[in-house]
Amino acid sequence: MAIIEITSLSIFIICITTIFLQSTTTTEAASCHETDKSALLDFKNKITKDPLRLLETWNQSTDCCTQWDGVGCDQSNGRVVNLSRPGVFTGPDDSPWDTELYGTISPSLGNLEFLQILNLASQKFLTGPIPSELGKLSHLTNLLLSRNRLNGTIPTSFQNLRNLIFLSLDNNLLSGSVPDFVFQDMTSLNSLGLSENQLSGEIPSSIVKLVSLQRLDLHKNNFSGGIPSDIGFLKNVIDINLSENQLSGTIPISIGELSKLGALDLSLNRLSGNIPSSLLKLPSLTFCRLSDNKLTGSISSSSIGGTGLYRLYLENNMLTGEIPDSIGNLTSLGDLSLKNNRFTGKIPSSFGNLTNIYEIDLSRNGLSGPIPSELVKLKSLQILDLSFNPLNLVNIPTWLSKMKQLQRLYLAGTGLVGELPEWLTTMGVTYLDLSSNALAGELPIWIGNMQSLYSLNLSNNGFHSTIPIEFKNLVGVMELDLHSNNFTGGLESIFEKKFNVMGYTILDLSNNTFAGPIGEDIGNLDIMQFTETLILSNNPFGGSIPKSLGNLNSYLQTLKLEKNGLTGEIPAELSNGNLVSIVLSNNNLTGGIPSGLINLTWLKELDVSNNMLTGEIPRHNATFPPASFEGNSGLCGPPLPPCKAA
Repeated sequence: MAIIEITSLSIFIICITTIFLQSTTTTEAASCHETDKSALLDFKNKITKDPLRLLETWNQSTDCCTQWDGVGCDQSNGRVVNLSRPGVFTGPDDSPWDTELYGTISPSLGNLEFLQILNLASQKFLTGPIPSELGKLSHLTNLLLSRNRLNGTIPTSFQNLRNLIFLSLDNNLLSGSVPDFVFQDMTSLNSLGLSENQLSGEIPSSIVKLVSLQRLDLHKNNFSGGIPSDIGFLKNVIDINLSENQLSGTIPISIGELSKLGALDLSLNRLSGNIPSSLLKLPSLTFCRLSDNKLTGSISSSSIGGTGLYRLYLENNMLTGEIPDSIGNLTSLGDLSLKNNRFTGKIPSSFGNLTNIYEIDLSRNGLSGPIPSELVKLKSLQILDLSFNPLNLVNIPTWLSKMKQLQRLYLAGTGLVGELPEWLTTMGVTYLDLSSNALAGELPIWIGNMQSLYSLNLSNNGFHSTIPIEFKNLVGVMELDLHSNNFTGGLESIFEKKFNVMGYTILDLSNNTFAGPIGEDIGNLDIMQFTETLILSNNPFGGSIPKSLGNLNSYLQTLKLEKNGLTGEIPAELSNGNLVSIVLSNNNLTGGIPSGLINLTWLKELDVSNNMLTGEIPRHNATFPPASFEGNSGLCGPPLPPCKAA
């Protein structure tokens, strides 16, 4: 049985249901009430498969209060008060275990008149609608049906569940709108989870009447309309997640009244307007994600005040103005992402006060240089991304060499010129992206000393040398992007790199002047066995497509060999595997298109245009435009004109 990760909420529920079961199933308990026993047996009858035999002890000849696993009763009257058969539970070794039930939820459970806890969470294969009869369970305090395949709508009868404390319907297939009145009287509700369903319509305004609510999770649905303007009435709420919906309008000003709010996620919606000035002042806020919306306006220094903020994500919006100096007052900040906005001005020197920060991402804005040298004080900083800002750096600041803890450095498109500085070898960076600059000269031989590198991107620069033999020493590099330079010579130093663990996963050498041919054994090399992307386009290789590339099909998804002067036939060996994109256009390939190639299961892009291919295009199920085959005078058949009769 597989052990899986469970949330702290799940652990809490497991604990309280275990305690409840222990306290309600004693040897002095009254015998199980016949109405309840009948209801439970009907539930068991609706279960078609029970791999771990969770219901094995349930039978007509035994007492449900004392001998049925997962059932707890009120010892004074023999009425069932607890039914807990979660798919994640504590096993004999006190670790979480995993199982599932197949079938539907019997409406007969609505006859368990005194039921307080119903926990069928994480059973994964319970299907069908939620029975409206559950709305009769007026004593219910905990209803946990998450992580199943339940469909249909949320029953309107749930309006009668006035004593609910926990309601979790997350991760099902529920659809339709949520009636506004459903939550009208649930004043004791502490946790509401409806996430990862297909619910639509507006968020019911009655949610603001849940005065005891601490956790609200509606993420990953299709809710539309605005966030309830009176959300500030939820004075006890600690965690709000409304992300991955289609919410529009502005963020309500009243959200700034939630003094206990610790985590807020409104990302991946269509929210617009300004960020309320009081939001980032909330005293308990530690996590705030407003990314991937349409937020506008600037952030004033006076709007920053919550010194306990640990993670702040505002990326992919349309925020303007300067980055406020007061961000430097957020001394607890660990992650900051402002990327892909319209911020201008300089990077505040006050960032040097963020002594606990782990990641700073300011990429794709309009920031100007220089980079404040105060950043050298950030001893916890491991990721720095300033890419695609008009910083006009010219040179990589030498003080960066003192930041030995920095693991990822992204300075793409920041105005770098000249040659690479040798002091880069003194850093321990694993990701280095200096692409889209004006770096030039030869690739230095000392680059072989940067053995911590995992990902190296020098694309879109002006390097013009051969690849030095010392490059073979970069045993850790798994992602290599050198496209759009003037590299020359052969590929020996790249493909003869010493093998270490996995070899290349991404390799892009396109748009250079590397000489060929491509080695026939490329697909047999150890360093290529886990390659997912191989792009060698627009190099004068000549020769044929190596048949050994067919040996990479287990992992290879993208293969691009465009404008390589290739001759010969398309190898049938490419027809096995998981290729998603194949581009072989603008070569001198002859022969036909292998039937297996065009019918690969996952193939979405195929381009063999402008070659010398002949014959009828094999029948295929995927849809490819005529442009994918044009420029081959000998090809015919759909999507090109039909072949002429012999």
